[in-house]
Amino acid sequence: MKIAVILGTRPEIIKMAPVIDEIKHRGHECIIIHTGQHYDDKMSHQFFIDLNLPIPDFNIHVGSASHAKQTSMMMNRLEDKILEINPDLVLIQGDTNAVLSGALTASKLNIPVGHVEAGLRSFDKTMPEELNRIIADACSHMYFVPTNSAAINLESESIPHNKIIVTGNTIVDACKRNLPIATKNHIITIPKGDYLVLTVHRAENTDNKIRLTNIIESIIELDKQIIFPIHPRTRNILKNEELYNKIKNNKNIILIEPLGYLDFLYLLSNSKLILTDSGGIQEEAITLSIPCVTLRYNTERPETIKVNANVLVGTDKEKIVSTVNNILNNNEKYEAMTNNINPYGDGTAAIKILDYIINLFNSNKLSIKPNSDVVEFNKRQLIQINKEITVGEYEQIHKGCIINMVFNNGNQEYVENNLNLCNKQAIITYFNRK
Repeated sequence: MKIAVILGTRPEIIKMAPVIDEIKHRGHECIIIHTGQHYDDKMSHQFFIDLNLPIPDFNIHVGSASHAKQTSMMMNRLEDKILEINPDLVLIQGDTNAVLSGALTASKLNIPVGHVEAGLRSFDKTMPEELNRIIADACSHMYFVPTNSAAINLESESIPHNKIIVTGNTIVDACKRNLPIATKNHIITIPKGDYLVLTVHRAENTDNKIRLTNIIESIIELDKQIIFPIHPRTRNILKNEELYNKIKNNKNIILIEPLGYLDFLYLLSNSKLILTDSGGIQEEAITLSIPCVTLRYNTERPETIKVNANVLVGTDKEKIVSTVNNILNNNEKYEAMTNNINPYGDGTAAIKILDYIINLFNSNKLSIKPNSDVVEFNKRQLIQINKEITVGEYEQIHKGCIINMVFNNGNQEYVENNLNLCNKQAIITYFNRK
């Protein structure tokens, strides 16, 4: 197989590293297309070196621009590269403009798209990442989701369950792969004693002066040793808002440049607590068993909240301070936040992703083919099922139907072939083939 992997930002590079490893391990051709969305060397090129990954085959050098301009430039340049490469499959990861552009471009060229970390939803369309996720999923043909909850999100949007594969999250694969390397080869010297790590980069925080001021004032009031790897854009905004000197001159706050991935992983793994508005760091925190306090009002990683490894606090100063102090000053609560079963799996996500792709390829089901039958939409019904039968068995008996959603005592369940339907309700779409 010839598989094209489209990447644009640090999280994509990190999370796709195990998948790229697995593609190459199995002897398939992996062509990496870098959009150049993060054009600073410390934020892109260095990560490929840190992760022992091949340098991208193509870099289309989009750089920074508004969302619309960046997306249109990416699509224009990606189309030329995808036509040139003619891959069997395009893989995208996450929720960036590179993901949106890759999904739209490849799908319009009738090349199948696999979305790694599909199905995440914050249900907040003011976030550009949420729009990217929704549109990318609408254009994809196979969905590699981290959890059952993400699968249910897709099934609620009428994505057929047989195209959804629960794999876990590749961030677990990446942490397991890279933490020993980071521990051995790190350059950064961490402080003695306990310290917290802070990251702030999301536009809803950095572009809102009240929110940003609250965050800065809260970390000052905490009176804890805090290491802040500061994004260049965040630094410039802090300076423009006259907030930069408040933290630069504070003895407890250590400002550092953005780190290479391995150094950052080492820094996180030795921290006492993480404050962040990042999505991916919420996943890394639970994988590393570090309590996380998320500086947002919603999250597309609700599993971390459900298992009590993460707390949403928004940007209210008093809530940030009281929450952090409550965690750090309460041993029982702290221990409860660090001892959880990771909802993102056991570190075999990349293997499961390639297993599924190779099975489709070997079965001659990977390519997109036009329908050979006339199919008329017939009806969609909610029915009660009172006999012992699985989803796969029901669909085999009732040809031309797909079970969209299943409810057990009013609670939606993840639909998979071996799910028992007895005493449950199901929404089923029937198609009439002529």
